[in-house]
Amino acid sequence: MELELKNLYDDFRDAKTIKAYKKIIEEDLKSIDGTINIMEVCGGHTHTIMKYGIPQLLSKKINFVHGPGCPVCVMPKERIDSAFELSLQKDVILVTLGDMIKVPGSRGSLQKARSQGADVRFVYSPMDCIKIANENPNKTIVFFAIGFETTTPMTASLIKTVLNNEIKNILFHINHITVPEVMEVLSSDDECIIDGFLGPSHVSVITGSKIYEPFPTKYNKPVVVSGFEPVDVMQSISMLVKQFKEKRSDLEVEYKRLVSYDGNKKAQVMINTYFKKVPFKFRGIGEVPNSGYELKDEFDNINAKIVFKDVLPNKEVKDNKACKCPQILKGVAKPTDCKIFGNVCTPTNPVGSCMVSSEGACAAYYKYGNLL
Repeated sequence: MELELKNLYDDFRDAKTIKAYKKIIEEDLKSIDGTINIMEVCGGHTHTIMKYGIPQLLSKKINFVHGPGCPVCVMPKERIDSAFELSLQKDVILVTLGDMIKVPGSRGSLQKARSQGADVRFVYSPMDCIKIANENPNKTIVFFAIGFETTTPMTASLIKTVLNNEIKNILFHINHITVPEVMEVLSSDDECIIDGFLGPSHVSVITGSKIYEPFPTKYNKPVVVSGFEPVDVMQSISMLVKQFKEKRSDLEVEYKRLVSYDGNKKAQVMINTYFKKVPFKFRGIGEVPNSGYELKDEFDNINAKIVFKDVLPNKEVKDNKACKCPQILKGVAKPTDCKIFGNVCTPTNPVGSCMVSSEGACAAYYKYGNLL
């Protein structure tokens, strides 16, 4: 089985195939004047692009614009401060995913809260909260839920399990966000120069490619939903360049092995059962209407924002002026444009969220900077 998986990955990382797409792209670019600004929305794509040296492989006519598709990176400090405060409450265990534990808020990171005695735990799956709750019946487990449409169904599944099994000591602080709304904000922003999009792959498995239909029609910006491997990315870039060569703007799917037009309908039903759409303040971008999820009103009894409303901070927190994460998340600056990148701000001493997250653009540039 391991050999089969290795061979499968080898196919999507094959140097000959990558070079073949390079040749196709270069040939098509000959008939195109100027630069094509391609935004890869997802941080996973950013890391693939940097890791495999794709900017150096391709013509300077291709300019990669790094997007806001990193859920940890776009989390505003106010929400991190809420998590920090929740973690310090008596008999509370705060549980979260990914790199959230390292992102600094105005009072510090959850890692700092843990050093002060808070019980903060990192898990790979939301369902791990069940085990933690069973092992700590006298504690309140607060799940600080993050992520785009990819992880939202997992939180919904946990909620269903909690309700069906009448588990009384798990609460939810929901911070889930959605992709198309923030893409629309960037598409209509004159400061953001975006000619086309590489659409996120895992998000699209849940939502289907249909969520990107407005971009070719309303904004005249083609979208190609791309897989994460380097061959996927090169093929997707080739598909975008072909569209520019042929002077058309369409929605296409390169990642056909997993993405359909309608997506995972069962997951969509799960999401709509427990969540309602609300505005969300994206770090660096501002409040985006209908871009966030929140628990429906009938689930107030498990909503940590309601249960702990008297202790949660509610004031706006400004970002460090020296940090360019806001501009990077908006796609108007690159990590190397930031004066503190790589010296004051490093993965071991992150000033901004883009350096903290494993999907962050700054982390990608720092890790693969020798390719620049």
